[in-house]
Amino acid sequence: MLMVDELKPDLCNCLALRQAARHVTQFYDHYLVPTGVRATQFSILAKLERLGPITINALAEDMVMDRTTLGRNIQPLEREGLIVVTKGRADRRSKQLQLTDAGAARLHAASKAWAEAQTRFERSFGSKRALHLRAILRAIIASDFVPAAPHAPEPAA
Repeated sequence: MLMVDELKPDLCNCLALRQAARHVTQFYDHYLVPTGVRATQFSILAKLERLGPITINALAEDMVMDRTTLGRNIQPLEREGLIVVTKGRADRRSKQLQLTDAGAARLHAASKAWAEAQTRFERSFGSKRALHLRAILRAIIASDFVPAAPHAPEPAA
């Protein structure tokens, strides 16, 4: 078992991924500020445009996002009339999300800012490296590792 003084945060995959994700999100958010949506909200609008009406649970799963985190991100989109939340068609207990005309217009406007961020990112990081990065990240998402069950404490000797 590792002792606290043996931990090496610079070798932690989780920390490195989270730091990179925050760094890239801040970069894209900077370009999206004038459009009034953040990077995560842009992704939600884009997914809704592509997927059409979808339940919150299905969208959360598609985005590899916790349902409650998705819920917090859709609230401002709903308040601004960019999406509507209705009862599910198949299961009236579920909630379904749908892009509104205003949401489609905002997405279209934000797409220009997103494209600029995407171009700048690839110019700075390298198009080939960005392509490989996306492939690696998709492989991580598709991997079969799952959270392990919590371990029972070791018995005292």
